Amino acid sequence: MVIAALIAALNEERSIAAVVSGAARHAPLVIVVDDGSTDRTADRAREAGATVLRHDRNHGKGSAIRTGLEFVLAQECSHVLFMDGDLQHDPGEIPLLIARASQGAGDFVIGEREFRKGSMPASRYYSNVVGSAILSRFIGAPVMDSQSGFRLIRASLLRQLRLTGTRYEIETEMLIKLVRLGATLDRVTVRRLTYADTRSKIHPFRDTSRTCFLAVRYRYLSWS
Repeated sequence: MVIAALIAALNEERSIAAVVSGAARHAPLVIVVDDGSTDRTADRAREAGATVLRHDRNHGKGSAIRTGLEFVLAQECSHVLFMDGDLQHDPGEIPLLIARASQGAGDFVIGEREFRKGSMPASRYYSNVVGSAILSRFIGAPVMDSQSGFRLIRASLLRQLRLTGTRYEIETEMLIKLVRLGATLDRVTVRRLTYADTRSKIHPFRDTSRTCFLAVRYRYLSWS
């Protein structure tokens, strides 16, 4: 396995260096797409050893991922590791995803978070649990954490996709389109998140509703 890590980031100067350093232990190529940050995210990522691509203004997570994929998939790699730049994904758990993929258990391995009412904001809990239950029907496979950005995907399958999402719905778009291509899906449980020091950029109900509506288009109206 030759892994390239792709990290979309917006104003993550406090955490991006730790994410890059952690990913670099398992991926010889680490790409950070700075989606119009107004802080020193790009500088911190470069200092940590990442190749940085930068949008001059904020276009949305989906656009950042698409920019990164265009670059990454032109490189020699067998898998792409996706992570967020805010340390909500523990780089120390990357080997869990790699081990599952290397066993041939999945072309697409998702790091699924545990959702517990008392350990996370109510809005995040309900948007994730309800949204994942709805989206599992459109995806065609049971997924407990459809919006997890912590995932490892075979590059040859990603090269067959035409992605259109510009915001958080791109996570679901990849799921639906890859399953329709015949990708085998597997899941590993990753540690429960700590929310005390993180402020989500997701608007739970607005973005979940948008994702569910767009899932209909991805599932029934768009093949590529």
